[in-house]
Parts: sequence; C-alpha cells; structure tokens
Amino acid sequence: MQLTNKIHFRNLRGDIFGGVTAAVIALPMALAFGVASGAGAAAGLWGAVLVGFFAALFGGTPTLISEPTGPMTVIMTAVIANLTASNPDNGMAMAFTVVMMAGIFQIIFGALRLGKYITMMPYTVISGFMSGIGIILAILQLAPFLGQASPKGGVIGTLQAIPELLANIQPIETLLAAITVAIIWFMPSKFKRIVPPQLIALIAGTVLSLVLFQGVEIRRIGEISASLPTMQLPTFEVSQLRLMFVDAAVLGMLGCIDALLTSVVADSLTRTEHNSNKELIGQGLGNLMSGLFGGIAGAGATMGTVVNIQAGGRTALSGLTRAFVLLIVILGAAKLAATIPLAVLAGIALKVGIDIIDWDFLKRAHKISLKGALIMYGVILLTVLVDLIVAVGVGVFVANILTIDRMSQLRSESVKAITDADDAIHLNADEKRWLDEGNGRVLLFQLSGPMIFGVAKAISREHNAIGECGAIVFDISNVPHMGVTASLALENAIEEAVENGRHVFLVGAAGQTKRRLEKLKVFNFIPPQNLYMIREEALKDAVNAVFSGKHEPSNEPSNGPISDFGASLNN
Repeated sequence: MQLTNKIHFRNLRGDIFGGVTAAVIALPMALAFGVASGAGAAAGLWGAVLVGFFAALFGGTPTLISEPTGPMTVIMTAVIANLTASNPDNGMAMAFTVVMMAGIFQIIFGALRLGKYITMMPYTVISGFMSGIGIILAILQLAPFLGQASPKGGVIGTLQAIPELLANIQPIETLLAAITVAIIWFMPSKFKRIVPPQLIALIAGTVLSLVLFQGVEIRRIGEISASLPTMQLPTFEVSQLRLMFVDAAVLGMLGCIDALLTSVVADSLTRTEHNSNKELIGQGLGNLMSGLFGGIAGAGATMGTVVNIQAGGRTALSGLTRAFVLLIVILGAAKLAATIPLAVLAGIALKVGIDIIDWDFLKRAHKISLKGALIMYGVILLTVLVDLIVAVGVGVFVANILTIDRMSQLRSESVKAITDADDAIHLNADEKRWLDEGNGRVLLFQLSGPMIFGVAKAISREHNAIGECGAIVFDISNVPHMGVTASLALENAIEEAVENGRHVFLVGAAGQTKRRLEKLKVFNFIPPQNLYMIREEALKDAVNAVFSGKHEPSNEPSNGPISDFGASLNN
C-alpha cells in the first residue's frame, strides 16, 4: 500500500482553485464548530488545518476534504462538557487526549482492514442517527442564538432552560443570528456558486454588529493567538480512563462513518473508487495530530468535498492547498476574527444542524416501510434524549433482527418434504416415476439456497411432520452455504431417521456444505454407498431399499454414489 495519496501536477490549476474555494467555506464552519464544541474558535481552526492536511496526505480519497463536521462537533461538545465538569483543571486537556485516542482507533480500524464493514448498517439507522445529531446540534445553538451562554446539561438542560432563555433574550444578538440564518437560507443559487453563503453571513453579521450596534454589548469570539499551537501532551486520570476510552471509540467510529460516506459521494462525482482502509488511516493520523496540537476532531465533510470537486479539485493537492490557505489566514488574519459575534456563529451552526436532518427520508419513510420508519424514529429519540451508542446499538440490533426474521421466512420456503410428485419441488420425469413408485414410503427432503440459522426452525418443523416412511432422501444439491445452526438441525433430522430404522440417502454434499457436515461427523450416520450427487439415482435406490426384491438396485457406478466420501472417512 502506498503510504501517501497520489499527487501529480497535471491538474494544478483545478486543484489549487478547488483548495482555495474549500478553504473559504471551511473558515466560517471551523470557527462556528470550534465555538459550539466549547473548545474555542482556535481549536476549530487548527482542527480544520491539521485534520485536513494529514487526511489529504495519507488518506485514500484524493478529493476528500476533511475538517470539523456537525456530527463530530456534537460528540466533541459532549466529551468536553463531561470531562470539564468532572475535572475543571485538566478536563480540556483530557478532551484533546480523547481526540488523539479516537485517531488511534481509526488507524487500528484501517490497519485491520475494517473499512468495508464500517458503513454496513441499515439506512434507517444511519438516517435516524444523523437526523438525531442534526437535532442535537440545532438545540445546542438555541442559547447562543438568543444571546446567552449555553446552560449545563446538554440537550436536556437546554430544553429545560428554554423558558428562562426566552425570558432573558438579547434582541440584538438574536437579530444578528436570525439575519445570519436568513442570508444562508435565502441567498440565490446563482450567487452561492460564486461565494459561499456562510462566508457572506459571517462578514455581514460582523459588519452590522460593528456599524449599527457600536454601543451595545455583544458577546464576541475574542482574540485568537496568531502563533503556531503548542503541543498538548496526553493527559488522563485513572478514574476517567474508562469514560475517555468509550468517548474515543464513539468519536472514532462516527468519524469513520462520516468520512467513508463522504468518500462514496466523492466517488460518484469523480467516477473513481476510494481506498476505505487507507482513508481510515489518513483520518486517524489527522485526528491524532489535531488532538496533539489542541484541535478538535474532524472527518470527511460533504459540503467541502463537493465544492472542491465542482471547483476542479482532483488530487490530494487540493486538500493540502486548502490546509495551507487556512494556515496563512490563522497566522496573518487571526486578530480580525476577534470581533465576530458568537450569535452569528450560532446562526451558522444552527443552519448546519437543520441541514444534517434527513428531511427527504423523514417525509417518505412511513410510505416505504412502517417498520423501517419506526426504527428511524426510535433511533432519533434515543440519539437526542439518551445516548448515541445506545441509539446505534439498539437500532442496528432491531433492524438486523427484523431482517433476519424476514430472510428466515423466505429461506424457510426452500425447505420442503414430499412423498409424491407434485409442484412443490421441480422433478424430471424419471424422478417423478421413482417417487410415485415409492408409494408414500419414500420421502424427498429438499433444502435449497443459503441455510442461515433462522432456517433451522423450518428444518425441524418439516422433520417433525414426517409420518411413516421407510427411506428419506435429503437433497442439499442447491445449498451453497450451510450455517452451524442449520447444520445441527439437519444432523438431528438424519440421526433421528437412522435411530428410527429408516434408510437415509444424502444428495449433493459438496464444497463448504460438505466440509461443515464432515466436521459434525454427519457422514458417520450414513453408509458411504448412500451418498449421491444425482437425485434420480438416490430416489431409485431408496425405492429399492424400501421394497427389497421388487426392484433391482442401481449398477451405474459413474453417476451413483460418491465413492470418495467413503474413502475420505476412512483416511
């Protein structure tokens, strides 16, 4: 695996223009997310620089733009609030340590090649989770939107404090926040293509606060250091280590999902294919370096990535250019950011929260699937009111249980047992003839398709329904995979048939199915000469076994029993 992203200069103009455009969009977002997280505007800016630079250099998606995002900011806010509440002196340093740990988790995920599994969860869960995060981000902006400091207690604390917040509303700051949202929301599309509305809103809101409200006390960002950040050594306390570990795992996993989903968007726009495992390593290195130098966590950002591609970016040079431009802005124009009103940043973050909510799926989920809609609504409620891990865990569990139940029902239809020729199983003329001559004493027990554990119940049901018969032909010719539970159910059916003195014939054991049955020692119950690859021969000899003397046994060695079964059992 190549360590760094492929960079060439054949698309130099497009990459530079894409990087500069992405940097313009990243600036107001980084400021807003930094302030919203509680770490400060500088932490948001350095997170945008460091995550963006290292993810672009070492990631697996050339056009991906990585920076603090809405979902990551929500988790970061909770991490900072919990750690600073329990340890006011070292809480912030411990929060940056959590970012480093999250990066290490992501590197481990990439090294273990788990990239393709990260996003393998039902869309109803992803939609509910992301919508829940959007709602959380919007709720957390209510206090600064109304010109006040955020109350303690996160979402629940903010909701409980709404009457008090409304009673103490600061009209000027609320007006600035409302103007910010209005500019972003109603700016004509033709202008959005030229300049990002977030930047216009940031500049307009700041200028209005300085020109029209000079004598009014407005909460602002304050001075940002125009120097390189100092290294934040890992800090932790044994009593908080478990909490930090869980927070880092959640932050790292969400970053993986966020980045890889955005990588899929980038692939669709550029007609390329990203390297998911390499991308996770790049994201991990970015977050590790961000936490090490006092930046908040980040991930692949859909807005920045799409803008980068539309502006001409095609290689990792665009992401590196964006990081370099932001670095120049921080070092050369940080003092200008001191006058930006916090209410303006709250308006920007509020609009991001609203945009994260999956409105399109919310409107039609109940029309597509009522169960899916209930799962989505449940995940939203759990995400907002309980816990992110609980929301995803419960959502995935319920969705998978419903899926397994449905698949089991469908696969159960492939478990059939017949004693006469009918339409339940497709038979050729000779097979029908032999089954009819069995006169109800020969049972054909057919399995087809993948036999997952949910099918074991159907195997047992058909097996229990077996009446009086002298021979059973188990046909597994069309079973490409047999799970452990289904294999045990088949073993039980074969063993009981043998114990009841019935002749047992097995057709079509091969590949994984054969190996699984060999490990279970199922073939110990069946004579080697009763193992077949052709169903017709098995039915013919089953009839001969039941009506001894009435039919001559088959003498065709080439198409009959599988001779190597007996040999393999004797070795």
